[in-house]
Amino acid sequence: MKLTLIVAFSVATLASAFASAAERPNIIVIMVDDMGVSDIGPYGSEIPTPHLDALADNGVRFSQFYNTGRCCPTRASLLTGLYSHQAGIGWMTADQGVPGYQGRLNDQCVTIAEVLREAGYFTAMTGKWHVGANHGVHPWGRGFDRSLNLAAGGVHFSNQTGSKGGANLFLNGETISAEDPRLNPPWYGSDLWTEQGIKFIDEAIEAEKPFFWYLAYVAPHFPCMAPEETIAKYRGKFMAGWDKLREQRYAKQIELGFIDKNWKLEPRPEQIPAWDSLSADEQKRYDDMMAIYAAMIDEVDKNIGKLVDSLRQRQQLDNTLILFLSDNGGNAEAGISGKYNGENPGDPHSDVFIGRCWAHLNNTPFRKYKHYNHEGGTSSPLIAHWPAGIEPRNGPDAWISTPTHLIDIMATCVDLGDATYPAKFNGKPITPMQGQSLKPLLSESGEFADRPLYWEHEGNAAIRVGNRKLVRQGLRGDWELFDMAADRTEQNNLKSQNPELADALAKQWRDWAATHDVLPRPAGKAKPKIQGKKRPNQSKNSQNTLAK
Repeated sequence: MKLTLIVAFSVATLASAFASAAERPNIIVIMVDDMGVSDIGPYGSEIPTPHLDALADNGVRFSQFYNTGRCCPTRASLLTGLYSHQAGIGWMTADQGVPGYQGRLNDQCVTIAEVLREAGYFTAMTGKWHVGANHGVHPWGRGFDRSLNLAAGGVHFSNQTGSKGGANLFLNGETISAEDPRLNPPWYGSDLWTEQGIKFIDEAIEAEKPFFWYLAYVAPHFPCMAPEETIAKYRGKFMAGWDKLREQRYAKQIELGFIDKNWKLEPRPEQIPAWDSLSADEQKRYDDMMAIYAAMIDEVDKNIGKLVDSLRQRQQLDNTLILFLSDNGGNAEAGISGKYNGENPGDPHSDVFIGRCWAHLNNTPFRKYKHYNHEGGTSSPLIAHWPAGIEPRNGPDAWISTPTHLIDIMATCVDLGDATYPAKFNGKPITPMQGQSLKPLLSESGEFADRPLYWEHEGNAAIRVGNRKLVRQGLRGDWELFDMAADRTEQNNLKSQNPELADALAKQWRDWAATHDVLPRPAGKAKPKIQGKKRPNQSKNSQNTLAK
């Protein structure tokens, strides 16, 4: 009798465990590269993104989600749930000789994949890695069961030439060429990352495991290029110019409820020419640059539709949490003129950067760009879609407006995946998780505590406490103080009216910097490799030109 009870209890326990596992969602984190907050339909863009629109309409949108303002730190923070310096990547992937700037994920952090794999998840990633491959840190050594990745980014076509052409890929740890027959060349990158990831999903289903897939698209990062038939759809669509298009996006953002109508649209900086002052040839050149960029976003959106269809066909859509975000704001590198090189700009042999003028549109309505800690550099779209776990919220008042950050993605995965964030991993002590689970915001139940948020990159710095944000441009720049509730576009500096508050926030930021490996700073900044000559027409007051 006792044996029968024990067996019955064991069977019931196993059944309960399997039921619990079945209820845990699959999780797909989709990140695009160098896309401004306003470049997709749900955030005000004129570029059609029907598949992202559908995710937003049937899920939720966040209006105050933050990244770190640059690709490598964002990837480090997203993957680990730490501020990027704590994970070892306070700048880029050069080792600068101090703990916060090692240029790789360090041994005091764990990735989402490492944590979820311990909890029984099948883990996969496709796309851009860029968190230390040059130091021997690869997806397959940081928790991913399956991976197809680039060491860094910038590769969009299998037959691409130029500075990014000829790069190797890595398939489950094996170094392969872009023309490897297993990749079915010729390919376009956004298709490749999606289709290979779907194959990995099939392996997870076969293994009867929930899955975590980190899909790191390389688009729309420079060199901007896309299939010609997609580019052709957009030629002439941007002849209205950045001035009118910014006004249109701004009006649409107010209508959608993304921004407050009382927040002023940042005026066009004096270095950026008025669109109407350009010659017809200049306008045509700029229009074509933006058409190429828009085509890249179109290709990403098309592939998100392909991904969603594949989940639906496999009966996985309902219990899959999809998160969509961008790694930083729009990219002003290459300055006012941008780059427009090649016999057929936009093809695999060209070199196109959209430059500062279009980045000003990308980040509507905010100030600054990638690299900076002003809102234009750090504001990201975040769309969450999970039919089994999220009730769709639509309309101008339906946005999740709570300030949230990349550090919260790890905490969310741990929470929803019924996983345990470790104090030690592989015998090494692990830095405590910095974020909070987004589950209370997604489910509209439970509490999401207020907390300060912090930033630092290249001497640019910021702290946000409640609705007060203190931000600095450059190591020697003056702090500015803004009220995010009344002025999120950072037009009215309140520092002179509130010097004591500004000083207190600056001290709080310094205390954080001293305890989160922002300090000590490197003795000298490692210089990235920039191909060829100094970039042309870069305004003295323009965007920092350091390439990724």
